[in-house]
Amino acid sequence: MNKTKDAMNEQLAQAKILPLLVRLAIPATAAQLVNALYSIVDRMYIGHMPGDGTLALSGIGLTFPITMLISAFSCLPGMGGAPLASIALGEGNQKKAQKYLCNAITLLFTISVVMMAVCLVFLKPLLVLFGADAETLPYAFQYLTIYLLGTVFVEFALGLNPFINTQGHTVVGTMSVVIGAVVNIILDPILIYVLHMGVRGAAIATVTAQFISCVWIVHFLSSEKSGIRICVEDMKPDRQILVSTCALGISPCTFRINESIVVILLNRLLLTYGGDQANLHLASMAILSSASQVFFMPLLGIVTGAQPLLSYNYGAENYSRIRQTIHYARILSMGCATLMWAALVFFPEAVCGMFSSNPELILLTKKTMRIMFSTVLVLGFQMINQNAFVAMGNTWYSFLFGIMRKVLILVPLALILPHFIGVWGIYAAEAVSNPLTTIITFAVFEQYMGTLKERMT
Repeated sequence: MNKTKDAMNEQLAQAKILPLLVRLAIPATAAQLVNALYSIVDRMYIGHMPGDGTLALSGIGLTFPITMLISAFSCLPGMGGAPLASIALGEGNQKKAQKYLCNAITLLFTISVVMMAVCLVFLKPLLVLFGADAETLPYAFQYLTIYLLGTVFVEFALGLNPFINTQGHTVVGTMSVVIGAVVNIILDPILIYVLHMGVRGAAIATVTAQFISCVWIVHFLSSEKSGIRICVEDMKPDRQILVSTCALGISPCTFRINESIVVILLNRLLLTYGGDQANLHLASMAILSSASQVFFMPLLGIVTGAQPLLSYNYGAENYSRIRQTIHYARILSMGCATLMWAALVFFPEAVCGMFSSNPELILLTKKTMRIMFSTVLVLGFQMINQNAFVAMGNTWYSFLFGIMRKVLILVPLALILPHFIGVWGIYAAEAVSNPLTTIITFAVFEQYMGTLKERMT
């Protein structure tokens, strides 16, 4: 174990940045893309269900805020504790790094129990609040009732995998996701079509897949292959560890909560301004949400690959390697973002056809996709800057830019623009918010890096 750990630490400290970044980012990117398949595969199979596929897709779209909320809270211990564990490793403090892992387990279990209980008790009122009506409510309720019973598996699978990636074991982290995704892809058609379980079958497939991923991750983090291991003794809550974990994790957590809040708001606005096509707009937004997930997955993979390098060298106070990592990460991220943008803007019909065969829905989504994603390519640049704050443990800036794009810019625009251009303003709000956020984040980040250079050199 020590040889493996020392070899990885030596690479983070001394290896050439670009080859190491690519080697870390490729499996992490693959993992993120595969991770997106969980909800996307469900929606693809459900959208093609004979008879009520479009209506069922609308209902599943309404569950997105709650599933995103569950995912968001896994970031509090996962994305908060993992960078701090890596910084501790950079400082040479393995015991402290292990405490971050074990306290994250305690926090994840607590979050799982509370969220499952609260959501199950208030499920129907929440779905109605999110825009469910008599036609879409049954589908949303059936899916979420089963999904919520597996909350602990979802939280552990999503919240503990960053502790594998932060050690540089991105191949193992990728396998954690791939195993679950393969199970989900195999079970979906069997449960939905062969056993005629509909949306219930999709939920059972997802929960089963997350359970298997959870077992794989816990097994690795308990083995000698992991540089920091699960230890019952270190699961005892440590106030200092938990406070620092939550302080840093609040940014990625808030970012995903914002996604949930914004989807709720946009769905309500679509019902208000969509007229007699309101349910069709909800189905279109469900497709756009899935496409957005796919778009962000490669970028998150690059961010995940860069995080161990940034965190370790921040702990070691090596400014030169931090700056090089950010430079190359920006290039890789912008390249991926440009390719994804081109696919969404120039080939929207092919993307829509993956989710539905309804010609009316495909025609509408071709328009909404081109509007909503017209400027999304600039986020390849913005995400590296935003997540570098998280990797380097900067609580305030990571929180500020975690809420900026969605809450501070997009939401006001989504409320204002429909008064001038109707329902299309809801989609245009996303397009306007992207470049504004990118410019502001870049200006602040470069100022921060100047201060960091003075301190470290």
